[in-house]
Amino acid sequence: MRIYTICTALLIALLARPTLAKPNIVFIYTDDQAPFAVNAAGDSRFITPNIDRIFNEGAHLTNSFVTTPVCSPSRVGLITSRYGSEFGITDWINPGNEKQIGLPKDALTFPQLFQAAGYATGLFGKWHLGIQNHHHPTQFGYDVFAGIRVGGCPPKDPLMETLDGEMKKVEGYTCDIFTDHTIDFIRKNQDRPFLASLHFRAPHAAWLPVRPEDWEPFKDLDPEIPNPDYPNLNIERVKKQTREYLAAVKSIDRNVGRVLELLKELELEDNTIIVFTSDHGYNLGEHGVWYKGNAIRILKENPRQRWPNIPAARRPNLWDTSLQVPTAIKWPNMIKPGTELTQTFSNLDWFPTLLSMANLPLPKNAVIRGNDYSPILRGKSSDWDDALYLEYSMHHGAKTHMRGIRTPKWKFMVDFANPGRMELYDLSEDPSETKNLIPSANQEQDELVRNFMKQITLEMQRINDPVLKEL
Repeated sequence: MRIYTICTALLIALLARPTLAKPNIVFIYTDDQAPFAVNAAGDSRFITPNIDRIFNEGAHLTNSFVTTPVCSPSRVGLITSRYGSEFGITDWINPGNEKQIGLPKDALTFPQLFQAAGYATGLFGKWHLGIQNHHHPTQFGYDVFAGIRVGGCPPKDPLMETLDGEMKKVEGYTCDIFTDHTIDFIRKNQDRPFLASLHFRAPHAAWLPVRPEDWEPFKDLDPEIPNPDYPNLNIERVKKQTREYLAAVKSIDRNVGRVLELLKELELEDNTIIVFTSDHGYNLGEHGVWYKGNAIRILKENPRQRWPNIPAARRPNLWDTSLQVPTAIKWPNMIKPGTELTQTFSNLDWFPTLLSMANLPLPKNAVIRGNDYSPILRGKSSDWDDALYLEYSMHHGAKTHMRGIRTPKWKFMVDFANPGRMELYDLSEDPSETKNLIPSANQEQDELVRNFMKQITLEMQRINDPVLKEL
């Protein structure tokens, strides 16, 4: 069913709006970066002075989350403000066996509305929302694209799509190449409003090679790890991965610095909103795993297989370590430097919030699931719902239909593909989610679980979750 079409009248109205006061948007989006991987977010292991500038000169969103902790469905949420299950994108898109899966042509995206309002729009880096031509970023609001449509590429000499649409191997470090394109785009469009989306592939594995200066601080490092006492943890492997991950983050930071210096050079700083965030969190030894919502155990010996559709080596999850992302927004003359916002925001909120920040209208018949938090950024009081609805149907490496609710106090998850698999955590007492309270120890928790199940069922019905047909 077609959800939405931009009508001619709206296009004319948007294109006729004056352009002088429109703020530029630079949206910096990393891949697999957890909050611990930013110095300004609280971890001194990471050397991120340029990323820190965005956090320190703007607002740090300390409770920023995604609703699905893997690449493709999280990117659906960013660009459409809808859940991946609404478009049949519930796990990362594997181009080898899912060539027809991708964002449908009738999906409304926020870049389309910026484009219709006269913005120059460009995406440079990772797309991962389908590889067919009708899934191409230029079909969803981007004037130009250079990067990868698939999920991954090497950190050096990537095979990528160039601006002319040709697929070829480009020599150089991938982070640098994507940033080069972004810098060229900003230079070419400095005299008109622009939306520049820089979607790094880093720090997604493989992390090496990086430029020598990015590897140098970490090559001989004996890094601290968060939970060395975790039973049977492969500490040496965690340390090796941490060194490499640190270097990958350093390569991002260096390139963020290049973009910031360009904006200063072109005297665009005062009229440019800069966003830094990631597609989901990451584990590097936490919970005895590495990776994100489709985590892989990093133990010397795996426990026995407990669930029929989950191999012993995998640990699908909706933990905060997989869902929480480092997020900062610099909005000159609107956000006081050093602001910290503790409300719970999600990737679904970007669509309406960015539109509001740019003074662009949200079409009346648009179907979106997120909320505009620009009034909070402006310092205005606002009622805000801190509860999140979560989903992840994993079908690469395991089969799950995890659905969940997160509040500031509680996290509940039920897996409809593995009967009996449920988790309940008291985040106020156990923020690291180490103690599953199911099976419940008291009647109060039993009632809590029943209420969460009702909420999940209602939300699944509201968004017409296809899993309902399997229950």
